[in-house]
Amino acid sequence: MKILVTGASGFIGRALCLDLQSRGLAVRALMRKQSSVVADYECLSGELDDEAFLSTALSGIDVVIHLAGRAHQFGKASTNLEAMLAVNKDLTLKLASYAEKLGVKRFIFVSSIGVNGVETGSVAIDETSSANPVKDYALSKYEAEIGLTERYINHASEMELVIIRPPLVYAANAPGNFQKLLKLVKAGAPLPFSGVANKRSMVSLNNLTDFLSTCAIHPRAGGQLFLVSDGDDLSLPEILEALSEGMGRKSRLFYFPVSIMSAVSRLLGKGALMTQLCGSFVLNSNKATALLNWTPPFSSRDELIKSARNFELSGDAPRSKTVRSQ
Repeated sequence: MKILVTGASGFIGRALCLDLQSRGLAVRALMRKQSSVVADYECLSGELDDEAFLSTALSGIDVVIHLAGRAHQFGKASTNLEAMLAVNKDLTLKLASYAEKLGVKRFIFVSSIGVNGVETGSVAIDETSSANPVKDYALSKYEAEIGLTERYINHASEMELVIIRPPLVYAANAPGNFQKLLKLVKAGAPLPFSGVANKRSMVSLNNLTDFLSTCAIHPRAGGQLFLVSDGDDLSLPEILEALSEGMGRKSRLFYFPVSIMSAVSRLLGKGALMTQLCGSFVLNSNKATALLNWTPPFSSRDELIKSARNFELSGDAPRSKTVRSQ
């Protein structure tokens, strides 16, 4: 079996290629620019809108795992949405169409849990829950899901479709909000979050790559949508305490009323950030266990401690701009 990974130079892509290779699978890594990283698998650099390049990249491929996408906001909101739709929807549909024509057997689209919204409260969502994309990134991913589902599930196709919605993906070199949390803990500043009683579903990089590899090879994964997480949801204080332990530091959490923090955050235009930190987002990934017999190999607490330890040892880890989870 030969697997093509798009976005292979990104945070998730690099780890996924190594995981696939460790299973004895042939890997073709696709990236926009030639990488200086030495790899034992095949690497190609080019653009997804280049038809000649796509024909070469997809030749002899059995499974495509599509990670590449546009995540970061540039310019005005309308322009930003248009740009995201062009990459996350239009190029995805084009890639899938070419893959089908060239005989690819399975197309795995890595979407975002943001398709389901930004907050769930205490009730866990699952694959049957309604979509509620709020941000441009999530909306562009959802539009891609709709197009793919219409073509490859609602109508007969020889190519199987798998859609995966991961929540926040974390590791020592994770970009975005998790990187900010690592830096906050490393700075040693007192943090006013001991009274936050939320729950957050996350997925470690190791657990996600294990699941993606499983979806590439498991016969029952085709035609399915999966939500995936570590399976043990943690509060913000629990997350920060695990990170502190990983860095060999004492947790410096103190109590401050969440209601006051929320009110001040809204006044400062930081309400969305407060929701991400202190709101609850809980998902149920039992379908992956029931259908694929998959369970996360690693616990959240162990992975958080390891991430913080590696971050501390390596200094401020470089950011990746390839994939965002939510």
